[in-house]
Amino acid sequence: MSDAAKLEALQASLRAGEVLVTEAGPGLFTQTMMDGTHALTADEPRSVGGDALGPSPYGLLLMSLGACTSMTLRLYADKKEWPLEQIFVRLSHTKVHERDAEHPDRPEAFLDRIDRTLEVVGPLDAAQRARLLEVADNCPVHRTLSSKIDIRTEMGKASDQA
Repeated sequence: MSDAAKLEALQASLRAGEVLVTEAGPGLFTQTMMDGTHALTADEPRSVGGDALGPSPYGLLLMSLGACTSMTLRLYADKKEWPLEQIFVRLSHTKVHERDAEHPDRPEAFLDRIDRTLEVVGPLDAAQRARLLEVADNCPVHRTLSSKIDIRTEMGKASDQA
């Protein structure tokens, strides 16, 4: 079976809401990500041993938050019939030290920080712009990332196992 046929079969096997991620090849950082309809590529930059064939995992995380933020703002502004012409969401991710300087060598002494800047185009007044800033924090991905997340991992059965 060709690689394309294998990927097509994997796509068809996914249940609604399920995502599958697989290596593009042995020893590669390049990953193929599928959701049953779409196939995307993730990779690491060359500076850390990848081939830069797609966004990094953190890049994808930021893109997800940015897309959700923009969609949420669009839905809200359209519902209110506000003159919002275009939305730009700029994001970056960094690790920052916690205020606990007693143990800077501990991994938990660092926090993940995402900086998000909204740029909206259109004749909006100051109150509308302020409200859009508040609405951004209500996008579902923002709420998920800001909450306690329970990730459960188990070992599945590989197809070549008995």
